[in-house]
Amino acid sequence: MDAETTAKKLTELRDELMHERGVAAMGGAPPNPGKIRALRKNIARILTIMREEELAGGAGAPAKAAAAKSAPAGDET
Repeated sequence: MDAETTAKKLTELRDELMHERGVAAMGGAPPNPGKIRALRKNIARILTIMREEELAGGAGAPAKAAAAKSAPAGDET
């Protein structure tokens, strides 16, 4: 999947989750009780894939963050 398709799918899943939560909040019995959990998991999967692709594009970023977390400034003896 390319980034545009992934973002579109994420939007669709979030809209569907919002609808299902609205039905549950109104007191309606959902036709499929496990659908909210499945939607949340699918959204998390897509966000994970997007994050992995983001980190793969900028492979130098984690090393830079690790260097910034080195010894505190007061410990220079």
